[in-house]
Amino acid sequence: MPALLDPVNKARITGLPPKRLTFAQADRAITALAAHFIEAGLPANSIIAIQLPNTVEFVLTVLAAHRAGLIVALLPLLWRQAELTVALNRSGARAIVTMSKIDGVNHADLAMNAAAEAFSIRHVCGFGHDLPEGMASLDQVLAHPPEASREIRHDGRRAAIVSFDVTADGFCGVPRTHLSLIAGGLSIFLEANVAQGAKIMSAFAPASFAGLASSLLVWLLSGGTLALHHPFDGDALEQQIEEEGCDTLVAPAQLALRLAEDDLPSRFPTLRNVIGLWRAPEQISSSPPWVIPGVTLTDIYLFGEVGLFGARRTEDGAPAPVLPGPHGAPRDVAGSSISGETLITPKGTLGLRGPMVTVAAYNPAPLGDPLTAPPPRDYVDTGYAARLDRSTGTLCITAPPSGIMAVGGYRFLSQDLQEWAKRLGQGALLTALPDRLSGYRLAGRAQDNARARDALSELGLNPLMVEAFRDRVNRT
Repeated sequence: MPALLDPVNKARITGLPPKRLTFAQADRAITALAAHFIEAGLPANSIIAIQLPNTVEFVLTVLAAHRAGLIVALLPLLWRQAELTVALNRSGARAIVTMSKIDGVNHADLAMNAAAEAFSIRHVCGFGHDLPEGMASLDQVLAHPPEASREIRHDGRRAAIVSFDVTADGFCGVPRTHLSLIAGGLSIFLEANVAQGAKIMSAFAPASFAGLASSLLVWLLSGGTLALHHPFDGDALEQQIEEEGCDTLVAPAQLALRLAEDDLPSRFPTLRNVIGLWRAPEQISSSPPWVIPGVTLTDIYLFGEVGLFGARRTEDGAPAPVLPGPHGAPRDVAGSSISGETLITPKGTLGLRGPMVTVAAYNPAPLGDPLTAPPPRDYVDTGYAARLDRSTGTLCITAPPSGIMAVGGYRFLSQDLQEWAKRLGQGALLTALPDRLSGYRLAGRAQDNARARDALSELGLNPLMVEAFRDRVNRT
């Protein structure tokens, strides 16, 4: 049985042919990559940053890093040199792994330039063709595995990953232990009732806590097949679900609802389980009902990198009511293990606590005398406005965090948008407009849009900001 399947259109995305790996083949590849990281001199518990597409290489690299006793820092694909440099310096990463090209963008050069500005980086490596001088080829490592190894005493209480979030106080790194990561994966796996040996199609960007928990962790817990789709090509996604007979789909919830509009059962006869991830959880209550016979939908509420919880849709297809307080995994089974807890804070916002929530990343211990300083809170304030329904007592999430703009999985401070716009000269404007699918979309205005795009690119900003200044075409 295959264990890992590449996107069918991987050649277009990366220039590399798609791979189909069994568990034995995946294990050999993981061993080879882990040996390379050890041979490169990366100490145990050091940080290795990864910026890779949703392909087999991402999964192999994450598992190889853990086998070598390293901590994985997840770098979103839309990040360019400015954000990469900040993340590498903040995390103290010792190595970075990337792909030569992804969707036509030279990520190898981006990694090399960012590494040059990060004092801690000692090793730069990548997959793909035409890697720049000084970048080690991991394809060569897989073809000629080294022999290095070291004894690692794995401790679930040590950090496993570092993801990155934006709060009202700015950019922050969020480390998570192995136990916290497993708690997130179990919460999704049990609530969605994923079967053992499931054939899972993951169409969600992996470089976040939610992305890793909903794909890699759910796959490992099921012991089945993980097929990967690099968002987004609708035809390629449908082709692979049909050809591989996938029974479980992990995807942004809005995409899942769109697929359901066009006779989903006849197009995907093997599909039985859909895990829909909501980056804008305030939209769940107003979403259309899920009325697909034989196919269940589990809503996964995402709160940036703070945490998540899931709720399977009711029999009539409506979003399940969520009560404040502890919730189990699965949520509606009496006596199940507690996966987390929700509460309304005194500010009228949603708070989360539980095994997957890294309190210290958001509520650092206060400075001063430890005998007189107040203890840190045991929950994290997500910033999402929330209230209790007076008639039912259920939780209602009403608005995203104030001052934070989320475009898909990418979050910005609204004040940062204005700071970048000021660099473009008088009259330039960069703002976020509400969008039903992605939460917000960026729009820009400058005296010369082409020059504005060039300037933002030179500053190393991500393409969401750059393309906000695209020229509009008037349609008559």
